[in-house]
Formats: sequence, structure tokens, C-alpha cells
Amino acid sequence: MRAVGAAFALLLCCGAWLFAGCDRERVFQREGYVFGTRVDVSVYADDPKLADAAIADVLREFDRLHNAYHAWKPSELTALNEALASGQSFEASPELAEMLRDAQRLFEIGAGLFDPSVGAAVELWGFHSDAFEPARPDPEALAALKAAPPRVNDVVIENGRVSSRNPAVKIDLGGYAKGYALDRAAALLKGRGIQNALINVGGNIMALGSKGGQPWRVGIQHPRQSGVLATMPLYDGEAIGTSGDYQRYFELDGVRYAHLLDPRTLEPSHGTQALTVLVGNRPRGGVLSDVASKPAYLAGEGWREQTRHFGIEHALRVAGDGRVEVTRALRARLAFSEPVKASVVD
Repeated sequence: MRAVGAAFALLLCCGAWLFAGCDRERVFQREGYVFGTRVDVSVYADDPKLADAAIADVLREFDRLHNAYHAWKPSELTALNEALASGQSFEASPELAEMLRDAQRLFEIGAGLFDPSVGAAVELWGFHSDAFEPARPDPEALAALKAAPPRVNDVVIENGRVSSRNPAVKIDLGGYAKGYALDRAAALLKGRGIQNALINVGGNIMALGSKGGQPWRVGIQHPRQSGVLATMPLYDGEAIGTSGDYQRYFELDGVRYAHLLDPRTLEPSHGTQALTVLVGNRPRGGVLSDVASKPAYLAGEGWREQTRHFGIEHALRVAGDGRVEVTRALRARLAFSEPVKASVVD
């Protein structure tokens, strides 16, 4: 079973508010489909030609990133993985080499819970497909992978050439690329002179400026209902990201298996329905909003410690049993859609 459109529900709720109380003609919006999800770019401006050209730049960039770093269709990333599997080195583009260095840095910050080298396990679980079937992996194949588990710090980058000490390493940037796309989009829009915009890549959202002097307002998707759990303002340069078990998953024998694998077990994590982080205006804020939610999601009851590792004070967790836990800083911003008994943590 696939949760079609679950991540996009956050975007839809945002879209419903984009024009509320403002001049529709001054908000220019276009959508696309990349990274296996729907994307949306909304620009608040008074020049239609400028807004359209800027949005077109962003959507072209999204297409470029999608084609360059696709995890299972022919791309630079699949070429890299083929080389690593055969024990060869690979001449990576400067962009990919820098992504891998950054991933290694984030791996260390997250105590190993953010690890894009587990693509082979993701594939075994059937998530390297646009339409996957409910089935557990072959036990022997999974056991062999666990016997020599891949780690992103097995990757060696020297003078642009990438190699690996472990042939089981298979890079999957699915937990990094959407945030990277946010940062690239923000840079392109600013370069075009756009000061006010909202960029949504499958539920990972970044705000630039404001909408008519008012902050952009976004919603956090409810992981078990079609609507939103809560809404909140998003200010200039802030980014929000969510990891959840409701986006890509299947159910088998009453158990939900989501695409978010724990690098320690190479199996889907259980115990958290959704984990949302909000990142302030800082360099690579888009990447951080995408990456930081993963270790916190996988950490279960230890989620708050993980968000602290990344310097994040605004976070919300929906536990496996539906309990809502939220940091004090984020609770002050939220407007829940219906009465919720949320535990506030420091």
C-alpha cells in the first residue's frame, strides 16, 4: 500500500491560505513533480514577468537535481553506486563531492542516525520503486548486508574521486536532496531579485520574506488524518521539515513499514508517526530541515537529544501511540486545528 499524496497535504493546506486576505494577482504560483513528490513555488511580487521567470528557473533547477541524483534511474548517483559496488573509484562532480562531504559531517552530528549510504537496504525493502509491493526483504540478503553494514564514513573523497572501503555502500540522497533543493531555490530566487516567496518540496518548506507584510503560514500534516495537525507562521529564511511513516510505506500483517530505515538495524523504524523540525535563518537551512528530522524520528523517545545535536529548539513529535510532544519554543507558535493534549518539553 502506498500513501499517495500524504506529504502533499501540507502543501495543499498552505495553498488554500496563500491568497486569503490579499490580492490574488500579486501571488504567482506554479507546481511540478520531482523527487517522487509534488513541488510548489509561490512568489509574492508585482511583476508577473519577473515572477514567472524566477519560478521557471527554480523548476528547471529541480529537474536538474532530480535527473542528476536519482537513486535508481540512470543518473550520476547511480553511476557512482555502480563504481563503488565494483570496487572502483568514481570522478564525481564538484557538487556531488561536496554533498557527500556534507553528509559525512551530518552523519557525525547525528551520531550515525543520518546515513545516506544505506541505499542497498532501501532497495531490499522495495522502496527504490515508484510503485512498491508489500513484502519483507529476502532474509539472507538482508542478513548479508547487516554482516558488513554500510556507513557513509566508509566513503573516501580525494581530489574529486570517490571510493569506498565497503562495497555495500550505496548512496541514496532521498533524505538530503529535498532540503538541498530548497537552498538552491532560495539562492536562485534571490539572484533574480525575488524577496518574498514560499518554496515547498514535498512538505519541506522554506519561506523568503513575507506575504504582503504578513508571515507566510504553513501547516503540519496530521500523520493519521487527511487534514493538518497544526498551523504556524514561517518567517524570512526559516525552513520546516517532517519525517513521517505516512508518506512512503506499506502494511503487512497489520504492521506498517515506512521507507525511513534505521542505519543500526537496516529495518524500518517504529515508535514515531511523525517528527517535525523548524530551522531558523541560517546557512544550509534547507538541508538541515530535511536531514535533522531523520535522526530525531529514528531516535524514538530520545528525539529531543537528537534535535539538540543539531541546535534545533523548535520541534514536534507524534509518537507511535499518537501522543504529541512539542518543544516549548515551537508550542508558542502553534495553533492546533483541534484540541490536543500536547506534552511540552524543554
